[in-house]
Amino acid sequence: MLICKVLKPLVSTNRIPDFEHKHLQVVLDGSTQKVAVDAVGCIPGDWVICVGSSAAREAAGSKSYPSDLTIVGIIDHWDPDAAKAMASGGSQ
Repeated sequence: MLICKVLKPLVSTNRIPDFEHKHLQVVLDGSTQKVAVDAVGCIPGDWVICVGSSAAREAAGSKSYPSDLTIVGIIDHWDPDAAKAMASGGSQ
């Protein structure tokens, strides 16, 4: 699982039928922007939990779904600066 920040929706009107009407979001994974299927209804600025690989396809609705990254949860509170400080040995 990954913790990512939602940057903005991605609108794609020309899509394969298997994508159905699922929403897509641009998420930030560290310094890398990725596209994720939004299975939970998040908004820009939300910190989210994403899954990849076969878990992403199943979370999006089917093992045959064409996704390699799916948002499965919205984090209620996440302070990335505090997480970095704890990882480097700082106390909070």
